[in-house]
Parts: sequence; structure tokens; C-alpha cells
Amino acid sequence: MTVANAKSGSAMQQILDNLKEMPSGSGAKDIDLIFLKGIMESPIVQSLAKAHERLEEVQLQAVRDNNVELVSEILDSLNNLPEKDAATAELTRILQEPHFKSLIETHDKVAAKCYEMPDATENSNSVLTSSLMPADAVRMIGIQKKAAEPLGVTFRVVQGEMVIARILHGSSIDRQGMLHTGDIIREVNGREVGSDPNELQELLRECSGSITLKVLPSYKDAPAPPQIYLKSHFNYNPTTDTLIPCKEAGLSFSKGDILHVVNKEDPNWWQARKIVGGATGLIPSQFLEERRKAFVKRDEDISDNGILCGSLTAKKKKKKMMYITAKNAEFDRYELQIYEEVAKMPPFQRKTLILIGAQGVGRRSLKNRLIVMNPLRYGTTVPFTSRRPREEELDGQNYCFVQREEMEKDIKDSRYLEHGEYDGNLYGTKIDSIHEVVNAGRTCILDVNPQVCL
Repeated sequence: MTVANAKSGSAMQQILDNLKEMPSGSGAKDIDLIFLKGIMESPIVQSLAKAHERLEEVQLQAVRDNNVELVSEILDSLNNLPEKDAATAELTRILQEPHFKSLIETHDKVAAKCYEMPDATENSNSVLTSSLMPADAVRMIGIQKKAAEPLGVTFRVVQGEMVIARILHGSSIDRQGMLHTGDIIREVNGREVGSDPNELQELLRECSGSITLKVLPSYKDAPAPPQIYLKSHFNYNPTTDTLIPCKEAGLSFSKGDILHVVNKEDPNWWQARKIVGGATGLIPSQFLEERRKAFVKRDEDISDNGILCGSLTAKKKKKKMMYITAKNAEFDRYELQIYEEVAKMPPFQRKTLILIGAQGVGRRSLKNRLIVMNPLRYGTTVPFTSRRPREEELDGQNYCFVQREEMEKDIKDSRYLEHGEYDGNLYGTKIDSIHEVVNAGRTCILDVNPQVCL
């Protein structure tokens, strides 16, 4: 079966004819032939064959493959002009743009059919031979910055590379979404950044307007912001914390504040936002604060080494305590209250609170307690029943007594929120009675048995 010199469409047809003429063999071989025949007859493969034939008929040739040299010659000629007008200055600016340079370099590589990876031994300093990122990861990214506006980003040095260590939630960089944690910064406006985080911070601080960065992306998909809300049980002031990696990025809060945790990638320092006030910053994680308050000696350094804003310097002697089973009650009294996870409840017009629990857990006691504490805010309904009233019971006080036939008809007409049968009698909560409590401006509290029909 020789098809090397045939066109793609003819070659595929010949392959299909040969497959049809091949005798049947083992079951596995027949399955392989059927699978191969299905691939060859698929519309996608047929379309690829036609596209290949068309490309073979139309020979596309680049005009030249040394346009980088051509642009350099044009720039030299423009710079040697005795007088420059506005058009000349504009052309010079365009030819020096990083995006235009990258476009010309890419065109020359495609024209020269240079598709293979460069040898790292030939150019060890090339941005394409980074040990941290793939060779085709170089990107030119443009960001906007106002004068004297902090970007909200910190850096650390990893194998001589300037890596983004942290991006503060809500900062200018976070809002633009162009950079991510783990990205490597190579150049700022055509200037190499070096390996000093202080120099890079100073360079970015002086920039304003449009900033062009040469970046090696981390190719890490940004996780969706976690919807975690915590209620703090302690006061925190980052200016007095000796462990925080960056005091300026810390978020102070008081006991009882509600915090929205937006980033938990760092096991020791979370990024959170205050619900009241909207300020965003670093807070100690549950793990870190538990160890600090429990006076447990650290087995390893929890500081973020290499991050610009600081490192862990406190070395206090920690108190060690041996847990003794006989004194477990004493240890249980020292349960740490740090954060309590809470839920954000959406507003709703029909204010109804339903208490659900097993028999005997205290649903009715909790309902009565809330109503007694604030009768103007909470109320409840009077349940309906088909049983006869007892001597001490009044209609409309403990129960609303109705005939079984009437109650069955209302249940069939969906006029009950919940209903059930006990000892041959029907019990239920009528929807109209709930509306009466809500219309009076109170929250209706219902204690529902898990076994009732809703």
C-alpha cells in the first residue's frame, strides 16, 4: 500500500478500499479495523484532507525572514534625520513598541520555519529557557496605574526570578485581572527588573499611566472566590503583630466583626474583607491563631521567606503542656474561640422562620422563648386539628378545631403548609394563618415535625 506521492483525498480513499478488501481475522483485529475505518470516514478527517490539498496547491511564501534587521535599519535612519516631524516621531514610537517587536520576531520565526525549541546551552539567559516556565509562555501585558496608587502586589525571588508572591484582593492589579500569583516579571516598559524586590517596587511606584510588562504566566487558573463568612471572637491589630509578613497589608478588626474570606491559599495568612467598611487585607488563619493562642512551639518556620514586606523575627519561648487523659475535663474548658463560620442570609419579604428537629430536641421551647423575649417581633400560628376539644381547651387558643371533612377538603385544595395524622386525628398549619402573622409585621415561627407532609 504505497500512497506517499498521492494527494491526501486520493490516499485516504485508497486506504479505505484496502481496509474493505482485507480478510477478517481475530475479533480484536476486526474491531481495530472498524475503528480505523470510522476515523477515516469521519467528516473532520475528510475536511482536514481537503484543507491539506488546498494548501499544497497554493504555495504561501514570506516576503523575507529578516524583518527584525529591517526595522533596526529603519530606526537608525529615522534617528539620523536632522529634522523630525510629527509623523516621523509617531513612526519611531510604533516601531519601538514591545508588541510590534514581538510581532516582527514571530513573523521571522514562522517565515524561517523555526519551530523547534532553542538549545538551552546556546543561550542560557534567554527568556525562552526559563527553568520555571515553558518556553512559549512569554507574554506582553499592559496594565493601568494612577500616580501614587499602590498596586497591591508583593514579590519574592525564586531561582533568580522575580515572582509575584501575593496579590491583595480588591487592589488595582486584582481588579484588572491581568496578573496572577506565581507569574514571573521580566521587564517593565522594556527595562529588566533584576533580582531585587525593592528596586522593582520602586520602579513600579514611579510609573503611571500605561505600563507594559514582559511576563512568564504561571498558567494557574484563578480559583473562584470562596463564599466564606466568619465572625471574629477576638480583637486583632496588625501593627502589633510580629508574625505578619507585611504590616501595611494587615486588616484590623474587632470582636464580633463579620469577615468575608476571599483567599485561603496561604495556610497562615488569609485575605479577607470587612462586611462593614469594605476594607481588605491579611488576617491570621485559624491554624496560625490557634497555635499562637495555645502556646504551641512551632516545628517549622511559618514565615514567607523572600517576600518583600518582611519576615518572621519573633522567637519567644513557648510553653509546653502534656495532655493527660485524667484531666480531659480541664482541657475542654480551654476551648479556643477564634472564628465562627456564619451564613449570609438574603433578604426576603415573607418573614417566616421554620424550626425543624427530631422529637424532643426543644423546638417548641425555643419557639416560645423567642416569642416571650420579643412578642412584637415574633409570632406564631394556631394549629388546626380534627379532634374534639378537651375540657380545658378553647377554640382558637391552643388549637383551631374543625370537622375532619372540612380539613380534608382544605388539604386537597393545598390550603395547608404542612399536615399529618396522629392517633386517628389530623393536625396541620394553615397558610392563611401564617399570612395573618406576617401581615401584622412580625416574623412567623413554626416548629415543624420532620415527618409531616409539606
